[in-house]
Amino acid sequence: MTSQAARSAPGSRSHVVEAVPDRRPITGERTALPVIGAPVLVRGSHWLHVMLPGRPNGSTGWIEQAGTHERLTPWRITVELLPRRVRVYRSGHLLKSYRAVVGKPTTPTPTGRFFVEETVLMAPGEDGGPFALALSARSDVLQEFEGGPGQIGIHGRDGLGGTLGSAESHGCVRLASDSIDWLAARIGPGTPVTIEQG
Repeated sequence: MTSQAARSAPGSRSHVVEAVPDRRPITGERTALPVIGAPVLVRGSHWLHVMLPGRPNGSTGWIEQAGTHERLTPWRITVELLPRRVRVYRSGHLLKSYRAVVGKPTTPTPTGRFFVEETVLMAPGEDGGPFALALSARSDVLQEFEGGPGQIGIHGRDGLGGTLGSAESHGCVRLASDSIDWLAARIGPGTPVTIEQG
């Protein structure tokens, strides 16, 4: 609920690893970070170990629990690169399985544990529409892409095409329009996303 300084260890004397604004840069949605452990008490303050967006992929840090609000999500997404599928789970049950376009060999989709930073409604006619789930992942190859930070997303194929079940993107995961529409209506910031070879 407030901007935070993510630190390398719990406690205000630890090194700051990343500034975490209270809202996301594209949509202005509240920042949501997955918590990956129980709160730790240091000098009268509780600290949360959280996943962080950006480089390097897989970064974590500690933020003060004060100024945060706990929210639970039943949703999980798994991207499997070899079968080129996106699987969507709710409360541990598989609800949807979609064929996808994934990164080509020269610009592969990074693997690891990530999360949705924000859900973006694309402008009509914008490449990658109609929606994008902007992930905490960044490309391992591209430091920037079209002026952005090389951020990986799960998005539509508007203006981009690509054959579902192929590996031909710059690292993002492309879905059919009806698939990304369904996801965008349900998946919010903070939702865990695992990208694996499969």
